[in-house]
Amino acid sequence: MATCFKELPIFTALRRHLSNKLSHKLSNDALLRNGDFMRYWSSSILNGFGSYISALALPLCSVLLLHATPAQMGMLGASAAIPFALLALPAGVFLDRNRKLPVLLGSKAVMAVTLGSIPLAYWLGLLSIEWMYVVSFIGGACSVVGGGAEQIFLTNLIGRDRLTDAQSKFAATDSAARLIAPGIAGILIQWLTAPFAMLVNAVGFVISILLLRNLNATDPKPAPSHKHPLRDIHDGLLFIWGQPLLRTLAWGAGVWHMLFYGFTALSVLFATRELGMTAGMLGAAQMIGGVGVLMSSLLLKPLNTRFGAGVTMQIGLGLTAFAFAAMPMIPANLFGSPTASAVACGGLSLFLDCGVMLFFMPYMTMRQKVTPDAYLGRMVSTMRFLTVATAPLGALTAGYIGEHFSIRTGMACVAVGGIALSVAMALSSAMRNAQHQAAPATS
Repeated sequence: MATCFKELPIFTALRRHLSNKLSHKLSNDALLRNGDFMRYWSSSILNGFGSYISALALPLCSVLLLHATPAQMGMLGASAAIPFALLALPAGVFLDRNRKLPVLLGSKAVMAVTLGSIPLAYWLGLLSIEWMYVVSFIGGACSVVGGGAEQIFLTNLIGRDRLTDAQSKFAATDSAARLIAPGIAGILIQWLTAPFAMLVNAVGFVISILLLRNLNATDPKPAPSHKHPLRDIHDGLLFIWGQPLLRTLAWGAGVWHMLFYGFTALSVLFATRELGMTAGMLGAAQMIGGVGVLMSSLLLKPLNTRFGAGVTMQIGLGLTAFAFAAMPMIPANLFGSPTASAVACGGLSLFLDCGVMLFFMPYMTMRQKVTPDAYLGRMVSTMRFLTVATAPLGALTAGYIGEHFSIRTGMACVAVGGIALSVAMALSSAMRNAQHQAAPATS
């Protein structure tokens, strides 16, 4: 019967139409015709799903199983950011002197082993908050080195002119991951417990390695440098200081990271202890937040085209500040219902996730476009040092305030900082100049 339907003229015509439409889409999109990019993109999708699962499982493991205090959650957040202060500058020199793909693959292998150690330690009865600190620190170190290699490798893979198009594609698939993965994470955590849910991300890193190891993309070994590594670090810092736009992006993103890590250190505690949300409810609320990533993928290209990357970035910054400010105002029983509080939390996660993507996608594109190839490694790592080195301070401060005053007070302090940063960035002359240069003429 099904075969008969397939042979009807209307189904044959529909199949041909869809096939022609797909062929037209592929023929007009250079990135979709690039096999290496498609494998890179597939790897990114896998890691995106896994990272969202771990992002929920890791703090819940600390809060629910290890009964972490606000100060300990602040330390957990700081552990992930400290590697940026310690390793970012030497990592930039290392990346500028070595091929990027082996570094990228090595960091994924380390992450697979590290995440796999959590369920093993839990099974053996060895899991502790100190173990979680170590896992968080190694994850941050892999993000510094491997994440820097990944950004540079993508630029070499597709070229600077296609970065915005690629980022839009990443945002689209990331939105799908953000919509689906937290719900899966909530179910896995309730079925398997948080430590064993981490295995999903570990397996994803293994598959990612298999996808990327045979790429045919150009990844040449840079010419040997006879400079002392400290001289290269000095040159990277000097280059960023000499670029008004990079200098402004550095302090702006640095303050933002400090605020964001402070918010993150308290957000799971706020959801579970102030709002009484379970792992499943928290996963569902974060799925609502995934709609924000989808919105950003739809808005990114039109906003960039209409207003320029600078304005788009400031819109994202404003949305994150709004979410920072509104989140601690949610009561435990909104309209007399804890479910309504959970829905409100999810709704604000929508604004936060949309804002984060609209802030960072143009941020990364703008800094790549003004940096020559010879400085890409040092620029990425130096910017990471300058912007994320402040994050431990934010996480530790928020944890301290949450411990000695209240979780809501700590989040309110983050909100004040977010509003002040939005105003300061809007008044920045470098950002105004970037907007003027990037925004196209309109008739």
